[in-house]
Amino acid sequence: MLSENKSINPTNKQTQACLRVCQMLSNSYKDIHLFRFDEKLGNIFILAGDDIQIMIPPSGEWYFL
Repeated sequence: MLSENKSINPTNKQTQACLRVCQMLSNSYKDIHLFRFDEKLGNIFILAGDDIQIMIPPSGEWYFL
């Protein structure tokens, strides 16, 4: 359980994966509409383009939803 004084931060693997994914989207001229870090689960969610949804868990192994 998450206490009020303790928060979850993105892992190094997540931040590196996020950088690669955002660069890939930018290279493809896709707009990033939503970028969200879920402090309870520790996942990063990215909504881009018309229908691209990407999840980046703490392991850094990103995948499409």
